[in-house]
Order: sequence, then structure tokens, then C-alpha cells
Amino acid sequence: MASNGDVGPALTPRGAAPADDDAAARLALFKTLGDNTRYAIYLELARSPQPLTTAQIADTLDLHPNTVRPHLDKMRDVGLVAVEASGRGDIGRPQHRYSLADDAPSLGLEPPVLPMLARMVLSLADRLGAGADDAHHIGRDEGAARSSRFASAPSSLEALVSDLDRLGFDPVVSDDPDDPDAAVVAFANCPFGDLAERHTELVCSLHRGLVAGFVDAMGDTSVREFCNVASRTPCQVTLAGAA
Repeated sequence: MASNGDVGPALTPRGAAPADDDAAARLALFKTLGDNTRYAIYLELARSPQPLTTAQIADTLDLHPNTVRPHLDKMRDVGLVAVEASGRGDIGRPQHRYSLADDAPSLGLEPPVLPMLARMVLSLADRLGAGADDAHHIGRDEGAARSSRFASAPSSLEALVSDLDRLGFDPVVSDDPDDPDAAVVAFANCPFGDLAERHTELVCSLHRGLVAGFVDAMGDTSVREFCNVASRTPCQVTLAGAA
């Protein structure tokens, strides 16, 4: 963590060389990120695959939302973060979600080689003849490993939803009308993006295995049905014993 007056990694504004930036604006950015809390918030937003609410940021950093809120306001004022309103909060107010601004400085946390590597690995898997079963097994191992941090969670459903939300799937839970002991978790977003469209069998089998490995390791639910982008009712999982 950087200390006050030390912003850690060198900052390079996206889309422009430092020499082209306004000096006063750059100074404001550096001063803003010189604060420990704002630097930590910036790192969380840079690492997140989706916009985060104040509560999510506060929970991750073990801070009170009232502590985080003024820091987000300051970061927005200097152009570090963007804010969008979506849905309603607990008391009927718009739910604000924060993400890095398009022209915010990069901290090197999102190297462009990673999406390229994902494409290359999937192409390699296709070339070597890896199939859905192979991807499912890999996903299961990862899901089981991810579940270990939720050992004290009230249920595997709550733990799974929390983890999927963190990964950027925007999970939405509903009751299964045909089974009072089951729950349906729909995925409002796919962080795998076009990779799922181009490599549906591999990517969606990885995701199916991830979910199955997670809930099986937790022990109180199981996957009854998994629908992917190729299904008539796409992108959702039905969990048996989840009620």
C-alpha cells in the first residue's frame, strides 16, 4: 500500500502521453491517489470486472460506507472514477455504481496480454481436441478451490452468489416455480464476453464446472440444470436443495 505522498506504481494516462496532459490535472490526480484509502479504492475498481457499489467497496476494504463515500466523491471530481445509477438502493434511492473513468491513469493491472492469452489458450485447446468434459473438470477444480474462502457462509447459495457477483456475472436469484426446494441463479452478465460466443462448448463448460465444483464442495446443494448461451433459456443454473 502506498503511503501519503507516495502513489506507488508510475501512472500512465490511457490514450495519451504524459507530455500531452495538463500539468494541473496531473497534479490533482497524483495528490488524490497519494491518500492511502483512495489508492486502495482505486486498486479495487481497477481489478473489478464490473462497476462496484459503495457498500461493496466498503465491505472489501473493511471500512464503513460513510468513510468510502467522500473519497469516491473526491475521485470523481478529479476524473478518476465514473458513476452510474442503476436500480434502487435500500431506501429507494438510485443505486450508484463506480468504475474507473475512461481516461483514468492505468496502474498496469489490466495488461492487454491477458485477453490475448485467453484467446490463444482456447484456440490451443481446440487445436489439441480438448472438449467439454475436459473444461468441466478444470472448472470443477477451480470452483472447489474458490469455495474454501466461504466455509463460514450460511449456505452454498449465498456463497455462490457472492462469488459470482465478484467475478462479474451479476447473478439474480429467483424461486424455481416447479420445485420449492430449488433456486434459479440467472447470469445477467457474462464476463467472458465474446469468448463464450466463439468457444461456447469450452467456455460454458468451464463455467458449469466452476459452479458445480463450488456447490459440491460446500455440500448442501447440487446443480440440477445449467443453461448456457446456446440454450433456449440461456445463462442460468438451477440448484437443487437451495431453498
